[in-house]
Amino acid sequence: MSSTDTLLLSRLAEAVFWTGRYLERAECTARLVQAHTELFLDLPRSVGLTFVPLLALTGSEDVFTELGGAPTEENVVAHLVAEPSNPSSIVASLTAARDNMRTTRQLFPRESWESINLLHLWATAQAEECTNRTVRTGWLTAVSREVQQLTGLLAGAMSHDETYVFLRLGRHLERADMTTRVLDVRATTLLAVRDDALRPYADVQWVSVLRSLSAYQMYRRKVHARVQGPEVLRFLLQDEQFPRSVRHCLTQIGTALPDLPRHEVPLATSVDALEHVTTAEVRALAWDGLHEFVDDLQGRLAAIHDAVDETWFRPEDSTPADAVDGQPLDDTAAAGATV
Repeated sequence: MSSTDTLLLSRLAEAVFWTGRYLERAECTARLVQAHTELFLDLPRSVGLTFVPLLALTGSEDVFTELGGAPTEENVVAHLVAEPSNPSSIVASLTAARDNMRTTRQLFPRESWESINLLHLWATAQAEECTNRTVRTGWLTAVSREVQQLTGLLAGAMSHDETYVFLRLGRHLERADMTTRVLDVRATTLLAVRDDALRPYADVQWVSVLRSLSAYQMYRRKVHARVQGPEVLRFLLQDEQFPRSVRHCLTQIGTALPDLPRHEVPLATSVDALEHVTTAEVRALAWDGLHEFVDDLQGRLAAIHDAVDETWFRPEDSTPADAVDGQPLDDTAAAGATV
């Protein structure tokens, strides 16, 4: 195979990988904004809850600050829903997922391309109205539902070959990253609550943490007790069966990687991250060291991403493709999944 063929196929794999990441990012962000809006309405003003924490959860603080808007509910929601210069916004994520699938659509079921295209057109047209809370609820629910249906379509109608492996890698890396972000920002704040006047509302906020990850009902099935911070941490970090727990995501990554050639370095990196999670004393972290633990874990997730990138997307005899936030946007990507 020529070096040119290798470059094109590497770009193809990268586009599929980022399709998985951006679809997951759109769904996760929609769920976060929805859960936070509900929490904002449930809690009294004395708690002092604002929409600013959503910027930290999604890694959007720097872009928001550069744009210079006041951190009001309307501005933060607009930034997370439709701001084109924010790569973590829902519309920007759907746009990136659509563009990456467009360049690789010969590898996907036709219905999946039609689905992402229609979702992108509808979401873009309706996004500006989301500053209105009534419209926001329906729009966010629809986005989450449509992305979940698309994920199910890909799982049920797409060959589970090397292409699908890259899709899975992107999805589970993004999912694990989002779960750690939620725990870092939400849990660190909640565990530090010492004000007796605010303590009764902590349970409500822990429920919101679970709902922001679609984890509330599964948590209640697994933990037959009221919602408590340390148990929520253990469930979202270490549960083997819940699909959005960090342990489950890392297990899925470790299961997928051996199906690819030259997987030794990425697999070793994922095994290291998995061991870091499974051996953690979560109950102790609930009282001290959670932020440092999650910070370290996010670094290990970034190392998995870098290992995947260097192994399959950056061949030694090629130059990196033009990209935006890691996503290749070149229509010249050739068909095929050999890497």
